[in-house]
Amino acid sequence: MIVVIIAGGSGTRLWPLSTPDYPKHLLKINGDERSLLQNTYDRAKRIGTKVFVLTEASHAHHVKDQLPELDDTAFIIEPARRNTANCIVAGLEYIAGCCDNDEPIAFMAADHYIRDVAGFEHSFEVAGNISKEEGKIVLVGVEPDHPATGFGYIQKGEVVNKDQFVYAVTDFKEKPSHDVAQQYLQSGNYLWNCSYFVATANTFLKNMEQFAPDLLENYNKLQAAENSEAYVETYLGFENISIDYALIEKVKDLLVVPASFDWMDLGSFSDIAKAVATDEVGNSILGKVETEEVNNTFIENHEDKPIAVIGLDNCIVINTPDGILVTRKDMSQKVGDISKRLAAK
Repeated sequence: MIVVIIAGGSGTRLWPLSTPDYPKHLLKINGDERSLLQNTYDRAKRIGTKVFVLTEASHAHHVKDQLPELDDTAFIIEPARRNTANCIVAGLEYIAGCCDNDEPIAFMAADHYIRDVAGFEHSFEVAGNISKEEGKIVLVGVEPDHPATGFGYIQKGEVVNKDQFVYAVTDFKEKPSHDVAQQYLQSGNYLWNCSYFVATANTFLKNMEQFAPDLLENYNKLQAAENSEAYVETYLGFENISIDYALIEKVKDLLVVPASFDWMDLGSFSDIAKAVATDEVGNSILGKVETEEVNNTFIENHEDKPIAVIGLDNCIVINTPDGILVTRKDMSQKVGDISKRLAAK
């Protein structure tokens, strides 16, 4: 199997820890010695005969610094962010020049938090084998453990492989209301859509030809680019669109493998607060911090000066050279809006 790690994103929802120049996948979580990207690479090595990292030009130097064992040929540089559809087109075009187009490719994000590496390896081994046997795109979806409203959902259909618990995909559901998400959770027929896609290059291209001719046209334009300048100019002309909207939700015969591993997206500080270790009163504290009567609060100080936090409960406090954030955990989804406003000034 070939693995392509998509290391993009602008980092707005985890500002000021994450910035456009230093986005989420470069961060270390829960006192880990390795970043989310590095841990993703460690998992990818277990399933991939070849591992490529697709990243955006503005922070490619940071990505390369974190993965020094890879040479330059392992990096696919996106000239600018054009969303996941064009990331995958760029990845397929690059792989066509160096790899077997009948070998399964697993596309995965660099910023997911996963602890069960063995379960991860098993799920993608199943997905890779099934995708090659069936000639279809296979998704890996995560069993929901709460009625999340921030994820899309995959509706499972009939079982197509009883030994490996592989299902047909019946439908996709947009981010639901809490009541609808609760119904999905109780039914047992839905998985979180984590944007894990597995298929051979030929299978991806065949489905693009049938369901997303614009993406196939983009692929052909990149292949026809005579030099790097023409490649960049071509890529910058592509529409900004996700692979889910552009292709995946249009394909009629998708398969899905329920993940046999734990998974967190860490899309907000409240998510990170759930992932990190806490003390006896629910606090997670990093750096020079003094507290008094503080509970259930996530505090990180990334500067040498001390900070004092008094009388807070269920809050996030972040101090970095790029800014200071103080928010209630239940309001942390608003951080992205603030970050974009600050960037616009």
